[in-house]
Amino acid sequence: MNYARYLTKISAARTHSAIRILSAIVQENPSLITMAGGMPNPQTFPLLDASLTLRDGTKIDLDAKAMKSALQYLPTKGFPPLVNFLHDLQYKVHNPPTYEAVNHPGQMDVLVTTGSQDGLCKAFEAMVTENDKVLVEHPAYSGTLAIVKPLTSNLIPVESDINGLNPSSLRQALSRWSPTEARQPGSDAPKLLYLVPNGGNPTGAGLTLERKKEIYKIAQEYDLIILEDDPYFYLQFTKPFVPSFLSMDTDGRVVRFDSFSKIISSGMRLGFVTGPRPLLERLELHQQCSVMHANGISQIILHKILENWGLEGFFKQTENTVEFYQNKRDQCLKAMEKHLTGLAEWSVPSGGMFVWIKLNVEDSYKLVTVKAREKEVLFVPGSVFMLDSTKPCPYIRASYSNCTEEDMNTAFQRLAEILHEEN
Repeated sequence: MNYARYLTKISAARTHSAIRILSAIVQENPSLITMAGGMPNPQTFPLLDASLTLRDGTKIDLDAKAMKSALQYLPTKGFPPLVNFLHDLQYKVHNPPTYEAVNHPGQMDVLVTTGSQDGLCKAFEAMVTENDKVLVEHPAYSGTLAIVKPLTSNLIPVESDINGLNPSSLRQALSRWSPTEARQPGSDAPKLLYLVPNGGNPTGAGLTLERKKEIYKIAQEYDLIILEDDPYFYLQFTKPFVPSFLSMDTDGRVVRFDSFSKIISSGMRLGFVTGPRPLLERLELHQQCSVMHANGISQIILHKILENWGLEGFFKQTENTVEFYQNKRDQCLKAMEKHLTGLAEWSVPSGGMFVWIKLNVEDSYKLVTVKAREKEVLFVPGSVFMLDSTKPCPYIRASYSNCTEEDMNTAFQRLAEILHEEN
């Protein structure tokens, strides 16, 4: 693949690249005498050590050596032992065809970011210019729309349903170009496809394996990069998990975004990007010019936890988490059936934390933002997940992650009262 055709906008300077190389040399050769870097002296930092307690009573200690690493500048790619763990994790879970494929132009690499959304933002900024067309799953995560709308007005919706993004809709969206035309230099055909394959936000939908294979085939035909935004991968409610796009990526055309926010901590603000090295090298330079690297203390703490668990302990944590959210989902569906039957329609979420509800109204915006709020209950109006948020939309998004069963019943009862008043 010619990765240069995707890298249309990069914020990176050669001087910073040189500094990054010097920093890496120091990391690899701690005995080296250096007067090159601008690293502060850790003897001036007030924090010395720390101790954390996990829910199972396990103690995680950050001794003076670990704290020194946590408080100092780190390599932009991430804390090396953490990066190594993430490489092993991706191999174990996804077994990408490009893993350690040294002769492949798109050999897999990993970059730790300040949450997966930061990685997603940097990818869009790196690969989208003002006139570019971008294929976006529709409805779409509102955070993604907030990132990409200022970059280009040429967003092409690709409709989804309970089984995720519809390949037929993707072919229809691309029908104005032939595969040959799309590959020509200077073509105005889209080069990027963005989607959430599991536990979609806002829909709760998940792609089937058959659809993923068809979508990847279309991406090959039209030479698309797939932005696989998958923070809910470990919150799938059926097993075995549906294989990822990364697992079938023979070409090196998938850039995958993973998150620890749903499994370990959202406040740590740590995620990671996996994808072809030529693209990730540019994202790494972009990150160096912005935040330099993800939070050091968060990275060290996360690595200590993962080191203590090992891969099997991490998988056990994901199993406990998905069981928790599946119980929450079932409580939510039970409350909806009790109060909203005949007033709304919905599908059973296959993962994640959300249920997508179609109310028997023309537009949900005023109902949610005014009337529901007056009854002290909050939902998200569906219009914020649409490319054109000015059009009437009957949908709302409800999140079951933090509500008790009692609160869910109260919320849907109050919503039902509003709907009865509307009708």
